[in-house]
Amino acid sequence: MKNKNFFEKFSNWATAATGSSGAFIGAMAVIVIWAVTGPIFKYSDTWQLVINTGTTIVTFLMVFLIQKAQNKDSKAIHLKLNELVASHEGASNRMVNLEDLNEVELDKLHKFYITLSKLAEKEDDITCTHSIDAAEENQVMKSSNFKKRKSYTPTTKS
Repeated sequence: MKNKNFFEKFSNWATAATGSSGAFIGAMAVIVIWAVTGPIFKYSDTWQLVINTGTTIVTFLMVFLIQKAQNKDSKAIHLKLNELVASHEGASNRMVNLEDLNEVELDKLHKFYITLSKLAEKEDDITCTHSIDAAEENQVMKSSNFKKRKSYTPTTKS
C-alpha cells in the first residue's frame, strides 16, 4: 500500500503545498510585487504578459492536480461508504457502487429515497428505518392484500 511512484509522491506533496496558507500568501505576494512594479515597467505589454502567462500556466497545471486529488479522495470515500453499507446488516447491498449508475438510474433512486423520507417522517419511532428491500417487501405485501379485498378493481397501465 505504501509503494507510491514518483508522480504519486509529487502530486501528494504539491496538493498539500498548494493548498496551504503559505502558498496563498506567496501567491498574494507575487500579485503585490507585480502590481508595485507596474509603474517601473510603465505598465508595458510585457509587464502584463508576465502575469497573464504565469497565471495561465499555474491554472492549467492546477486543474490537473486538483482533479487527481479529487478523484483519489472520491474513490477513498466511495470505498469507505461501500464498506459501511456492506457491513451493516440492515443496509441494502444494492447501494454498493452506486457511482457506476447512469444519471437516469440515480434520479430514480433519488425519487425512491424522497418517498422513503416522507414515509419515515410519518413514523412515531425515529429509529425506525426503511430499506429498499423492506420497502419492496412492504409493497408486495400491501399489493397482495389489496388484491384480496372485494373492493379491489384491477387497473391497467397505459
